[in-house]
Amino acid sequence: MLLLEVKLISHTRLSDEFYNDLVEAGAYKLLENVTDGQIVAFTAIRTCYSHLKPSEIFIKEGEKYFKNKAKDGGAGSDGDRLIRHIMNSGHTSTVEHIFFTFGVEDLSRVALAQLTRHRVGYSYSVQSQRYVKFGSNDKSGGFDVVVPPSIAENSEAEGAYLEILEVIQNGYNKLRDLNISAEDARMLLPGGATCNLVLSCNLRGALEFYRKRGKHTHAQWEIQDLAEKLREKIVWIEPWADPFFEGVKSNG
Repeated sequence: MLLLEVKLISHTRLSDEFYNDLVEAGAYKLLENVTDGQIVAFTAIRTCYSHLKPSEIFIKEGEKYFKNKAKDGGAGSDGDRLIRHIMNSGHTSTVEHIFFTFGVEDLSRVALAQLTRHRVGYSYSVQSQRYVKFGSNDKSGGFDVVVPPSIAENSEAEGAYLEILEVIQNGYNKLRDLNISAEDARMLLPGGATCNLVLSCNLRGALEFYRKRGKHTHAQWEIQDLAEKLREKIVWIEPWADPFFEGVKSNG
């Protein structure tokens, strides 16, 4: 049974120019305890409410917020408190500036159809069934497929499932042998056929996706699995974002 894989390809990082400005101003001392994403979020938040220019905000206010404990008695610094306050007030447009790009491998076409309903803050580049050929003798070696747990746990159902898939593969091969193009032969491929894609999203989009597709929802198991894996990769890079995957408002 194929397992969905999610690889983090890239994420928001401070530019060399901005980083060097922080170092020259002495603000580099804070960088060990503050992630690049936090600095971007903090800069966006304070830009909305400060007379300072965006390039000045972390230099002039970073120590005030990130060197002191949270005034609300919560976890972390007062910078964490500010981000919590803004996020819980629904001003989540301020984290649209934090981006992530993932390689998603072995996702079914059924789950892909669910995923691509999420458009705001998302970009997709999906493996083509038109240009990638899925005959048994092609480089792909044939199409791969997701086996739902309910089928994998039932030996009779799994046998029937795999038998039908073999018929579909043979049918695809036959059409290709008859010089039918891959773009037409793909009509036979099942919804469970896997694909690979590159997925990019901003943090706000990721939060909204998780609220609708995470393990706490009634979404299908595969899209829940994807939501959990995306969350895991994001909070690995930006640990401060973890609490926001549960119950954050989004109207800002």
